[in-house]
Amino acid sequence: MSRRQNEHNEQAALIRWCRLNEHRHPELKLLFAIPNGGHRHIAVAHKMKMEGVRSGVPDLFLPVARGDHHGLFIEMKAEGGRPSHNQGVWFADLTREGYMTTVCFNWIAARDAIVKYLDIRDGA
Repeated sequence: MSRRQNEHNEQAALIRWCRLNEHRHPELKLLFAIPNGGHRHIAVAHKMKMEGVRSGVPDLFLPVARGDHHGLFIEMKAEGGRPSHNQGVWFADLTREGYMTTVCFNWIAARDAIVKYLDIRDGA
């Protein structure tokens, strides 16, 4: 399985978990994907760039304030992957602006980050 396919499968599993648990934790309904990555036809990529797509923006955003943070950004990476330079710049900028950022290598790690961020005591 390719690294990109593995990232897709892990992110899809996280979204399934959220949908299964949003009745108990309505904040999970707010988690959404940011479609910045992927291979596209050059014309589509150009159009999306004109519409504001930016390299390095994390994959997922949970716009729920907790503590000193305005929301949680999650970057999904396959095992052995690492954030790009652009992603590192985004993480630093977002952190400076009051957002929490995290890199997760599987859906379980992403779920655990969300549970911790939201302070869900029952583990969902």
